[in-house]
Order: sequence, then structure tokens, then C-alpha cells
Amino acid sequence: MQLYNKLSANERAELIKKAGKERLTLSFYKYARISNPQEFRDQLFIKWRSLDVLGRIYVATEGINAQLSLPADNFENFKTHLDSIDFLENVRLNIAVEQDNMSFLKLKVKVRDKIVADGLNDETFDVTNKGIHVNAEKFNDLIEDKNTVLVDMRNHYESEIGHFKNAVTPDVDTFRESLDIIEDDLKAHKEDKNLVMYCTGGIRCEKASAYFKHKGFKNVYQLEGGIIEYTRQVNEKALENKFIGKNFVFDERRAERISDDVIAQCHQCGEPCDTHVNCANDACHLLFIQCESCKTEMNNCCSSTCKDIHALPYEEQKALRKGQGNSNDIFKKGRADYLPYKKDLRNIFENLNPTQD
Repeated sequence: MQLYNKLSANERAELIKKAGKERLTLSFYKYARISNPQEFRDQLFIKWRSLDVLGRIYVATEGINAQLSLPADNFENFKTHLDSIDFLENVRLNIAVEQDNMSFLKLKVKVRDKIVADGLNDETFDVTNKGIHVNAEKFNDLIEDKNTVLVDMRNHYESEIGHFKNAVTPDVDTFRESLDIIEDDLKAHKEDKNLVMYCTGGIRCEKASAYFKHKGFKNVYQLEGGIIEYTRQVNEKALENKFIGKNFVFDERRAERISDDVIAQCHQCGEPCDTHVNCANDACHLLFIQCESCKTEMNNCCSSTCKDIHALPYEEQKALRKGQGNSNDIFKKGRADYLPYKKDLRNIFENLNPTQD
């Protein structure tokens, strides 16, 4: 019985091309108590492999977080399977704004300690005691309220290419970093301010809203379905779109364009650009923003050093990598010291005075 992916990304891409079927990219999550995550994981893999599902799925005792694609003509069977699982019946599915048949090229279902890494002791708060979910229309009203603090719960490299107008965008590399920072900066306003949060699809906000309620915040809200669902509702109901730029996504597409605004810049030349790439040097693989001109000049690399290595024959590159771990720069997500136009660190509340009238 096959319980793991056995095909390379290139082999899978060829199969998708030959199949000639349109695929749907979607995501969902659910916090729930799963007593045996490994058994549940194996059952999902077997069933979803039969439906030609590809993607990145995390299962833990606290629930499931899934980002995936599947042939459009298998969607109904997939939905029927989800509905057959008690805690996933009628779960909200976030359909991608922009579709791409190659968004995922492997099926990876992994058991993790948590579906969202938070660095917290789960026994200290109830993750189901969440904040108030609001739709796009209510969200638009809330963020115009002078008593609202709007916080982006994503990482700096996500908000760099797109965010809501007037949002506080924490300069953090991980979700866990933002929790204590936000609590500390807003601790004097736990009762007199609306704390409104958003993220890509809602999963990070759901946990954050429960955490901040546990910490004493009285008026906690989250954008239901995140930026993905917000965009769908804005388009469907002809609402004002208050999101500017692109929505970063964690698959081969890298991002979905929500508005025509380009709010970021190429990390190498400073020209307006919001296209994330990975350095072509396999020993580096740094995620950064690169325009077409720099891409051509630097041969898809982030630095002259990487460009020189990438130009070597493959066997020489492989020999250089032997015994070497990944550079810590890969965790900097566009903040490597040698990138002249990287995003600067700053106080996340420098443009916000919560006490103003």
C-alpha cells in the first residue's frame, strides 16, 4: 500500500500536461481534536491519491491545515469525502483567486505537533474560544472605525508585496514572533480598541484571536476566510477592495494579484516589482524579490557569488554542496545583507498612535 509520494516534481508535471485536465487550487483548515493523527493522515493520503490530489497538508492533534489542487472534475467526489468526516462536514473551502495547473506537484501529508507553529503551550488557552468572524462588508466597515487597530498576522515577506490599507504589518519572519509583540504594544488598549486581524486564509488569525482573548483583549475580530475569501466576496458583491497589491501564497504560484498596485521593489535594483523568486543556486535557494532585468543579468540568482556557482557544471555544484548544510540566509526571506533594497526592520507601530482621537 503506497503511503508516500514517489514521483519527482518534473515527472508529475509531465503527467499533468498529458492528462490535459483543468485543476482547481484550494485550501481549508479546521481546528479539531484528532486522537490519532498518523492513522488519519494515512487514510487521507490513500483516498486523496485516488482522486489525484496534490498539495501540502499538515495534520496534528489540534486539527488539519490543507493547501492543495485536484482535477476540477474530481471536486464533487473530494467534497463528498470531506463531508463524510464529522469535523470537516461543510468546511469552508477557499478557492484560489488565480488558478494554475502546476500550483502543486507532489502530495505531501505530514503529521506535525501543530497545524500552526506558535511556540505556545496549548494547555494555556482554548483555541476554539476564538474571536468574532466578520465578512468582507463588515470588515470594510470595521477598519474605517477610528477605534480599530488592523493587524496583518502574516510574515514580513508576505505583507511586503500586499496588505490592507492602514494595516500594521509586523516585521517578523514567523507567526510565533508576532503574538507577544502585538500584545505588548497594545496592552494598554485591551478594552477600548477593536483588534481586527487578517491573514491569507484565516488559520493564523483563528489561533491568534483565541490567544489574544485569553490575554484579556475584549473586542477581537478576524476576517473570515482571510484575503482569499475577502477577494471572492468583493468581486461577487461589488464591494470596495481595500487590499493593495498581491496576496502571497505558499505554492508554485507564489502570489495572487488582488489589485494593480505594485507596492514593493526589486531587492537588487530598487525598481517597482512584486515578484518573489528563489535563488537558482541550489545551495542558497533564498526567497527574494527580483525584476525581469535583474533576473536576466543575474541568471536567476541573488548575488554574484551564487551566479558564479550556478554557472558551474552541475557535478561541480553538487560537489561544492556535499557535506554543507543550507546557509542561514534562506531563513532571511529577502533580508540577506548583500541585497541593497531589502525591506528595512522597523517598529511595527511607528505609524500608529492607538491613543489618538
